[in-house]
Amino acid sequence: MSYIMNLRKKVGAEPLIMVGACVLIFNNENQLLMQLRKDNKCWGLAGGSMELGESLEDVASREMFEETGLKANQLDLLSTFSGKDFYYQYPHGDEVYNVVTAFICRDYCGSLKFEESEATDIQFFDLTKLPNNISPPDQLVIERFLKL
Repeated sequence: MSYIMNLRKKVGAEPLIMVGACVLIFNNENQLLMQLRKDNKCWGLAGGSMELGESLEDVASREMFEETGLKANQLDLLSTFSGKDFYYQYPHGDEVYNVVTAFICRDYCGSLKFEESEATDIQFFDLTKLPNNISPPDQLVIERFLKL
């Protein structure tokens, strides 16, 4: 059982500070990979929460592989995000204040797939044709990237 799930058994849906990482994965056409999440029915980035003993790079690599089937050969730091704008309430009621470190990955290997327990689709999008229904925490990360 994950660190966050163990905490949830003790504190219920109360707000937690959740540390994690996400990855903006780009193909050779500079398209961004996104997955259609089951929990909120929004498109989002590969990412998730940190487990005990992991580095942020470990989180990014693990989540990228688990959620996309792709293995990062190189991760480049984008930024770390936190604060009131990164408050999120999951559809089932759990509340979090995210502290998310975002990485960019353009160098990877593997076969594209999605984790069926977490997503219903995965696809690359042109940066000028991103879906409208982007998961709120990921929307802010993508907006920051687009300002570079």
